[in-house]
Amino acid sequence: MKKIAIANDHGGLELKQAIMKHFKKTYEFVDCGTYSLDSCDYPDFAIKAGELVRDRKVDFGIVICKSGIGMSIAANKVQGVRCALLTNVTNARLCHQHNNANVIALGSNDVTPRKAYQIIKAYDEATFEERHQRRIDKISKYESQ
Repeated sequence: MKKIAIANDHGGLELKQAIMKHFKKTYEFVDCGTYSLDSCDYPDFAIKAGELVRDRKVDFGIVICKSGIGMSIAANKVQGVRCALLTNVTNARLCHQHNNANVIALGSNDVTPRKAYQIIKAYDEATFEERHQRRIDKISKYESQ
């Protein structure tokens, strides 16, 4: 069973809970918080999930806020994380196939639970195409400077 880091701010709590319930027999989740609807700072949770991905303690990560933008920006600050903000199945496949994204961001304003399930499934079923590795290497090289 794959292990997934999942994180959210107050705006992503309900979507996170729906995802965890839907995939409870598919994935083992490491819940990085938050756990309430109280206003909080999204970077705290996105970075925690990103660090688990970076340290290879999980297979991939999912970060959620209202727009998905803040969480994706914060997750991408963790060296080695390639986080893609997703709203559709096509891009879910492509971000894994072409960019070897290891964290996906979802916006609860734009992505329903049903759409989130489809996006996560499409992302997970896709595999990285090695022909794109040189591009990933260029990003990693720049990132490590």
